[in-house]
Amino acid sequence: MSVSDFSIQIKEGTKKSHSAAENTSFVASFLRGVVSKESYKKLISDLYFVYSAMEEEVDNLKDHPIIGQIQLPDLNRVNALEKDVRFFYGPIWRSLITPSEACNQYVNRIREVAKNEPELLVSHHYTRYLGDLSGGQILKGIAQKAMELGDGQGLQFYEFEKIEDPKAYKAGYKGILNNLPIDQKQADAIIEEANYAFKLNMDMFNSLEGNWFQSLLQIFISSVFKKK
Repeated sequence: MSVSDFSIQIKEGTKKSHSAAENTSFVASFLRGVVSKESYKKLISDLYFVYSAMEEEVDNLKDHPIIGQIQLPDLNRVNALEKDVRFFYGPIWRSLITPSEACNQYVNRIREVAKNEPELLVSHHYTRYLGDLSGGQILKGIAQKAMELGDGQGLQFYEFEKIEDPKAYKAGYKGILNNLPIDQKQADAIIEEANYAFKLNMDMFNSLEGNWFQSLLQIFISSVFKKK
């Protein structure tokens, strides 16, 4: 049992989220390279909490018939984020970072679905990781230039060292989606949750100060849908 065109369904089924993001008015500041280092630090720390929750829950469910299919260590971001947070906050970074309220809501939702409806973790996995693969290099270049960072300085989040060909990897990921052991009812629920995942991302980015993050949100959403 599977939904053979699920990768298409989830893309088409989240177009409203895509359109809503594109209607924001913050891309110009991002493209001008308006990147606040303080805001970027907060973004990285919030993402650390999000990915820590996601990767922990996916690992805990490695034997689940659906979630086990998306346990893909090559995508994991926590180790990279730890390096970035350490770069910006120093060796005692763990005592200096706290999640924003919006980040807490995002993390709580990941924990909730993992406990009660594990298949919905597919929604959050899809929303974050494919966006990272699609738009990461663009965002890295802009952030690096704007903050005058050297290679490897605080930008490890965007580096997928074990993935040589992101385009081919994304094609393989879509194949995994199309072969998940789900029925149409589950597929519809995952798509609905993916739209909610985008809302959680929007809330988290909008809670951060600085025009750059609102621009980042729009670029990120566009990357997810246009480059898959």
